[in-house]
Amino acid sequence: MTRHHELIEISSFVLELTAIGGTGNDLDKLLERLFGVLKKLPAFPVVPRGVIRMYNPRGKLVTIAQHGFRPVWVDPATEALFSSITGADTAASPVVSLDDDGQVIVLPLSNDGQALGQAILCVDADWSPTPADQEFILGLARTLSSLVSRCMMNETLKVREIELEEARTQAIRRLGAASEYRDNETGMHVMRMTNIAVVVAKALGLPEQQRELLFITAPMHDVGKIGISDAILLKPGKLTSEEFDVMKTHTEIGERLLHGCDSLIETARAIATSHHENWDGSGYPNGLKGEEIPVLARICSIADVFDALTSVRPYKAAWPVEEAVAWVLGQAGAKFDPAVVRAFEDALPEILRIRELYREEIIDPNQTLNLPELVYQGTRWVNWDESMSVGIDVIDEHHRYLFDLTNDLTNVVANKLGSREVSRLLKALGLYAQVHFKAEERMMEHYGFDRLERQQEQHRQFEQKLKELSDELHINPLIAQVEIMTFLREWLIAHIRFEDAQLRTLTTASRPAC
Repeated sequence: MTRHHELIEISSFVLELTAIGGTGNDLDKLLERLFGVLKKLPAFPVVPRGVIRMYNPRGKLVTIAQHGFRPVWVDPATEALFSSITGADTAASPVVSLDDDGQVIVLPLSNDGQALGQAILCVDADWSPTPADQEFILGLARTLSSLVSRCMMNETLKVREIELEEARTQAIRRLGAASEYRDNETGMHVMRMTNIAVVVAKALGLPEQQRELLFITAPMHDVGKIGISDAILLKPGKLTSEEFDVMKTHTEIGERLLHGCDSLIETARAIATSHHENWDGSGYPNGLKGEEIPVLARICSIADVFDALTSVRPYKAAWPVEEAVAWVLGQAGAKFDPAVVRAFEDALPEILRIRELYREEIIDPNQTLNLPELVYQGTRWVNWDESMSVGIDVIDEHHRYLFDLTNDLTNVVANKLGSREVSRLLKALGLYAQVHFKAEERMMEHYGFDRLERQQEQHRQFEQKLKELSDELHINPLIAQVEIMTFLREWLIAHIRFEDAQLRTLTTASRPAC
């Protein structure tokens, strides 16, 4: 090939490579397209296999994208394969030999003089670059550095967006929690009710965006109770008709409190105002009927009533679940929207699980659960199996749910759904981990478990690590999301097998003497 033709090919290559930068933030796809373009250069004999590695805040290289290799969260051997390159002198030559696996080109990635990491491309084992090839490699490294930096910036902006939204919704959640704690010290009712509402909405077929809005605003359903006196709100017996009339005003108080044009406030106001309206028009405060009632309020109505029926209150005992379910089903077309009742019935397996995950009472180590089997919707990257059972049904169910959340997070990364979704799921996992740890620690303290302090220390370390990883999402979300998955898989399995396994002793220690 003449030098003229070579320059034309390289110019064409540079144009194609620059165009790749407009294809999004998927670095796996970037590598795939890169190899597709490189194969057009016969003088550059690449093998279509490679990875992109970046430095984490502790100076360690982490594989964040791959082509022709298994992802590191599936096969840790992918990371180990390139560990020998970390100390290699790539300044003298960009070509480095791998033990028993040919050779690679190491392209240093940087941004404004700061080292970001490296792209590693496999090449023919017998290829030796010319000075012109080495010049081309340096130019390729600069172009890839620009593309990776752009991707990192775009992902960081997405994380910042969700953090701004989180700050905006935090005040709403706290106001909802303030109203809840007046008559429910644990705050578990609002957690159960919110999660029940979301799974009913899913069964009803509402889109994910609307379900996320429901998750944020459902805790505000009883915010108007802030304006109800303790004498009525905390009365241990049945309310008089006059007292009940006062209690009903909490819907109007909520409507006045939640005033504004923001979409979150508008949705919260609709729920707070209308969750006591009835399908047949017999509810309050406005006697709305049928589809005049906002759909999210119709969903919250069932979730709120079902959880109230099956929970202990100062004025009543908890109903058996079977009786509460039968009552809800019997109110289709009267108190409740028939379509929402059908969705409630379809979602019952998940609802029964929610009742166990967010329970108020101290866990009984000897309680037997008979929950319907739930089929996880998605790829299971990390599996809970019977060998991980600690012999306490409720704790095992908590652990299964933590595994489900971990798999949700891994599926987001594997399917390239972006750092925004990673950030959202990481927060959800962190919130549930706090609920789980508190429930475990209450049980341990109640039954005198001698490893309580060690468990508390490990729980706090886990929470601190999640905070660090969340902070790292703001610095380099490309690295943080991979490290999040690796940490969760390793920590959960190790903690359950070597620490929570000790809880099995409580299943005998807690049994009453004969």
